[in-house]
Amino acid sequence: AAEKAIRVYGKDVSYLVDLCRQSVYFERVEGLRRCLAAMADDPEVVLVRCKNRMDLGHDASSTAGYRSVTVNLRVAHDQAQSLGVEGHVAEVQLLLMPIADIKNDEGHR
Repeated sequence: AAEKAIRVYGKDVSYLVDLCRQSVYFERVEGLRRCLAAMADDPEVVLVRCKNRMDLGHDASSTAGYRSVTVNLRVAHDQAQSLGVEGHVAEVQLLLMPIADIKNDEGHR
């Protein structure tokens, strides 16, 4: 995170949104689509950004063929507010199993 803040964001850590990151894996696109719809319909989830690297218009050469749907979100409920984390942006990566099978910690950044 520190390297990314310096290299990409000019030392402005307020742009970091993936300190809390989780990946969810799907066998089929339909499962991924239903998950994304459930997040969008949840009143306690605020979608901040959605990056669709599965879109046919996405230039996969810029990400070495990596494909995912990355969602940045905030949790907006009373418990998050009481803990003072309602403004924290987390990242959820939605991936299909064939991509997940080749993903590793040193791969996509």
